[in-house]
Amino acid sequence: MNTPKHVLISAIALLSVGLSAASAGAPPLPRATPEAVGLSRERLQRIDARIDEAIHAGRSAGAVVVIARHGRLAYEKAYGVADQASGQPMHTDQYFRLYSMTKPVTAAALLSLFEQGKFQLSDPLSKYLPAFANVQVYAGENADGSPRYAAPSRPITIEDVFRHTAGFVYGIFGDTPVDRAYRTAQIDYAHSDSVGQMTEQIAGMPLVADPGTRWVYSFAADVQAHLVEVFSGQSFESYVRKTILGPLGMKDTVFGVPADRAARYATLYNPSPKGGLVASPNGAGYDRYTAHPFGGSGLAGTPQDYLRFAQMLLNGGTLEGKRILGRKTVEMMASDHLGAIKTPWPGYGFGLGVGVLKDPVAYGQLGSPGQFGWSGYATTSVIIDPKESLVAMYFEQVLPEDYGLLSDWTNLVYQAISD
Repeated sequence: MNTPKHVLISAIALLSVGLSAASAGAPPLPRATPEAVGLSRERLQRIDARIDEAIHAGRSAGAVVVIARHGRLAYEKAYGVADQASGQPMHTDQYFRLYSMTKPVTAAALLSLFEQGKFQLSDPLSKYLPAFANVQVYAGENADGSPRYAAPSRPITIEDVFRHTAGFVYGIFGDTPVDRAYRTAQIDYAHSDSVGQMTEQIAGMPLVADPGTRWVYSFAADVQAHLVEVFSGQSFESYVRKTILGPLGMKDTVFGVPADRAARYATLYNPSPKGGLVASPNGAGYDRYTAHPFGGSGLAGTPQDYLRFAQMLLNGGTLEGKRILGRKTVEMMASDHLGAIKTPWPGYGFGLGVGVLKDPVAYGQLGSPGQFGWSGYATTSVIIDPKESLVAMYFEQVLPEDYGLLSDWTNLVYQAISD
């Protein structure tokens, strides 16, 4: 049953759609009705109901959903507000902090250099970054409690860096001695000044596991970004703009929070212990990425821009006559590279910079074998499904990531496919 607040939220969402359509300019893809691309309009309304419920419960301030199928944009809608204090409606062309949705862009940049013959996936990382030649693996403690190290059974390969099996960590998702060493050394986005500096710091840290034996989420994408610099002779940001953002017309994608665009950003929130949301102090420092671009986090932009990148991958590396990657490269990128190595999620693997769904039954969620994508720490997500010719994206700005809401949204997208 709708309360007055719920009615207001729905009205704001509809107003936002109308305002955005007027301000967004040309659509990122040709538009189509849901029915024209095999989506049920009635079932898509279940997405609306779920997001409105989350907003009404204080779990979300506002969101944007984008669904494209068969190369046409069939569903694009804004919900709630971009800023609770002012009541500014959410727009479909709002800027969002993408956090780890930066990683697929970084991987695509490095793969473009793979296509130029700059390296092989099996190459030792130390061949190009000699600082990794003498890296050691944490092997437990000695009798006196001091850490014990051992030589790795094999070198770290560039494939390991792509697929998070190099033995690096993030330092914030675990509490192993290696995680603690990263924290002590202040290896993080708030203190490291560049991907080059961060890579040098990581090379001086022990590995948490032998290369190629465990999947551990890590700063690997930042090492990828430094490899882009080594192979291209350009800064990471420059290369990304030249080879991906520019050719795809992603004019609204930037690093950090440039001052001239700050007004277009949705406010970043954290759940309050008392219920509802509170604005994240200083936007969680995301503006630092403006001057310090990284490969694992830092991009921001509009849903329309990211749709162009995702559709390029769905198309096998091309969009509107601009080829970014070869079709076989995208196929390799979106294939599981882990084999018997497990991620924390049954049925879910990892490719070259993207997560890959192997078994929807084991994963316990609707989807297709072979769908790929990734999500971001502030509750953003992209699904790219070659089998269904589908791109689906969800954007809001609440951190840490609301996995439950993203799981609900994924199921609601797939249940709306009618043919």
